Amino acid sequence: MCHASLWGWLPFMRMVSGFLSGLSLVLALYAPARATPPDTVDFAALTWTEIRDAIHGGDTTIIIPVGGTEQSGPYIAVGKHDARAMILARRIARDAGHALVAPVVAYVPEGGTSPRTSHMRFAGTISITPATFRALLSDAAESFRVQGFRRVVLIGDHGGYQKDLRAVADTLNHRWQGQGAHVLYVAEYYDVVPGAYSTWLRQHGHAAEVGMHADLSDTSLMLALDPALVRTQALRAAPLPTPAQGVYGGDPRQASAALGQAGANMQVAAAVTAMQHDPTGQNSH
Repeated sequence: MCHASLWGWLPFMRMVSGFLSGLSLVLALYAPARATPPDTVDFAALTWTEIRDAIHGGDTTIIIPVGGTEQSGPYIAVGKHDARAMILARRIARDAGHALVAPVVAYVPEGGTSPRTSHMRFAGTISITPATFRALLSDAAESFRVQGFRRVVLIGDHGGYQKDLRAVADTLNHRWQGQGAHVLYVAEYYDVVPGAYSTWLRQHGHAAEVGMHADLSDTSLMLALDPALVRTQALRAAPLPTPAQGVYGGDPRQASAALGQAGANMQVAAAVTAMQHDPTGQNSH
């Protein structure tokens, strides 16, 4: 091609280049944006496509935090177990990795309704039968399995239904054999509270204040994780609460967030360790 012909093509080439640049800009402006997923481990805070993509990316563990709605004496709100289970499940999911956290289970066995027994003797408690509770957990776990989660982790913040969590895990693991999924019941999460944490409190000068329910440990954990649920001012000014008020043993009046944080750290560490040593070998995702 001669120089004259080349010079003749230059204006046309510039025009095409300009048109293509403009077209690219228009397409970029109107193309659907690929939003970055939010920095959360909460299943309920994600869209269905974000959950699908998280599973495909290896987040195949789902933690079901089990709480319970019950009286906890005059100075702790009835959502205590729900708040604690959810907050600690988030910490466990982040520390363990490749995990999401399901909505908290707030309806659990808390006693009979006719006659009223256990915590159902007090206002503010919600109870379902053990059979209903087991069915609820089993159906929820099955929902997670069919959408691609390979491990369902059960953690429970209340002592009364731990045997039910174990039974659900055993039943589903038998049912799911050969399907590439399993349930891990983490007993260690709850066992810390009456075990290592209570021992630690006694060793640090609080032997007389440790009881069984709504005591120093219960109240301190709540102050560490969600202090808005504790009526601190009324608690400090109160006489020693009694079983008639829903406080079983111990003395919660000297509870503190610092004492509670020690227990919370123990629970998180125990749960993460149990997940990392999952006997199925699927220890991370």
